[in-house]
Amino acid sequence: MRHITWLIALVLAAGALTAAGCGGDDSSSSSSGSGGGTGTSSSSGGGGGKTLTVTADPGGAIKWDKTKLSAKAGKVTLKLVNASEIPHAIEVEGNGVEDKTDVITKSSAEVTVDLKPGKYKYYCPVAQHRTTMKGTLTVS
Repeated sequence: MRHITWLIALVLAAGALTAAGCGGDDSSSSSSGSGGGTGTSSSSGGGGGKTLTVTADPGGAIKWDKTKLSAKAGKVTLKLVNASEIPHAIEVEGNGVEDKTDVITKSSAEVTVDLKPGKYKYYCPVAQHRTTMKGTLTVS
């Protein structure tokens, strides 16, 4: 248990340092993890409007419940549900888009991005979680 407490403290400290070092883009930032960072200002028109939910393993395993998602082009919200004490976030990346939620435990967070047709990666950017907590989002 001491190891997990230490790991959580380390991850939270790293997340705080990362957040403090970010900036300089011309988009507004969001402290709620609901989008607003890079990649949310493209103009692909209407469509989309879909919320996709990805759930972290409630038992604490470093994995998602889904590794393939699909949506129509436009505004897409990725909702992360994390019922465990292991910290997680979700980041979406590709085609000029890169945005993520806050790191959370025992809660949920969302990020909304404006996506063009194509393939995007989504993953957990916390520590080494990306090696097993990753998936593909196909936008048509």
